[in-house]
Amino acid sequence: MKLISIIFFLCCTTHSPDDKVYICFSKGATRYHYKEYCRGLSSCKHVIKKVTVEEARQFGLTLCHWED
Repeated sequence: MKLISIIFFLCCTTHSPDDKVYICFSKGATRYHYKEYCRGLSSCKHVIKKVTVEEARQFGLTLCHWED
């Protein structure tokens, strides 16, 4: 029963490549964010865009350390 609960939890909390994330659209950006108001986006001086996880990864971005 415990194993089923763990599997259910993991299935509900993982993000698919089609999920939308937020990125700071600038040359120096290195991270993507699941929350629009993530602490990691607070220093963005450029446009914040909503893209898919796959698109963010294609830009070479990785998940924000505040959200992993």
